[in-house]
Amino acid sequence: MKPNNPFFISGYQNPDYFCDREQEAKIMLDALYNGRNITLMAPRRMGKTGLVRHVFYQLRTQQPEVITLYMDIYATQNLGDFVRLFANTVLGQLDTVPQKALGRVMKFVKRCRPVFTMDEMTGRPKVTVEMAPDEEAATLKEIFDYLQSAERRCYIAIDEFQQITAYPEKGVEALLRSYIQFVPNVNFIFSGSKQHVMQEMFLSAKKPFYQSTQMLTIGPINREVYYGFAAGFFAERRIDLPQAVFEAMYARFDGHTWYMQNLLNRLYSYGVSVDEKMVGYALTEIVAESTYAYEHLLNAYSRSIGRLLKAIAMEGCVKAIQSGGFIGKYHLKAASSVNTMLRKMLDNELVYKTSDGYIVYDRFMGEWLRRQAF
Repeated sequence: MKPNNPFFISGYQNPDYFCDREQEAKIMLDALYNGRNITLMAPRRMGKTGLVRHVFYQLRTQQPEVITLYMDIYATQNLGDFVRLFANTVLGQLDTVPQKALGRVMKFVKRCRPVFTMDEMTGRPKVTVEMAPDEEAATLKEIFDYLQSAERRCYIAIDEFQQITAYPEKGVEALLRSYIQFVPNVNFIFSGSKQHVMQEMFLSAKKPFYQSTQMLTIGPINREVYYGFAAGFFAERRIDLPQAVFEAMYARFDGHTWYMQNLLNRLYSYGVSVDEKMVGYALTEIVAESTYAYEHLLNAYSRSIGRLLKAIAMEGCVKAIQSGGFIGKYHLKAASSVNTMLRKMLDNELVYKTSDGYIVYDRFMGEWLRRQAF
């Protein structure tokens, strides 16, 4: 079904509504097809999930018999949460015949109590598990045994994979690695947004996943390609999207995919030719809708952190964040205090470090902060 708006903010439709990433998709398809796992890194909302969905679409087109599964572990807090989500994602999905799927699950999963329901859309069984706190590792092994028993090739994407390093249990990385290396019929995509953590996990010789995957980092979509993609959809509705206006939008958000898509979605919905005034109107509308959320978020931090965050937003990008010039301009505390606050802001993803300096991670929040009185 043709969508009302071609600029998707979430989800994936088909290649017609997916812009570029041709080289990245080719790299991933080649790696997975040839049995290599992938580590995919990029800031949040740069388009990792969309790229994974696109690659999975291509895999199913080329090999209709394969299984593709996706799970986002960002909200998990411990190994138990991970195992439950992993079980819900995997169990019951390896067979087309429900009875065979149920039999296979019952054969391998014994440490926990599986609860079966049927997916009304696909007819496949959906499985949730109940397990004792000390059974997580054993249940995880049973799930991998179940995967290994499959007669079909399976591809599993685990998004925000760096989250496992924050679990309170020791040795989670080693535990997962010990199972993953013995499922030859399954290949994994490990994607993550905290680049320094992901690099440590996969490039440090001290870590269990050291050199176990092919590494891939993605950045913004090429500006010219993105303009051609966007302008084509506007032209279909006889709406003008001037290249200069688009390039100003692109520069404002450094081509960051989700923010571009959000703005293009809003502009397309207006149904009128786009100019700088319309872009400003759309941006004001988007930012205003999140005012309460931004205020609530800032209230969770000290006034000093709020002031530093606003100072970074005012500058757009700050290279020398501990310099006397920057600190003096915005009447901030001493450089040591700025450094302490910066570490907390980085950990909580209020701020992101780019090659050019520090920026407010949420670009729309940065726009909102610039509109507030300092």
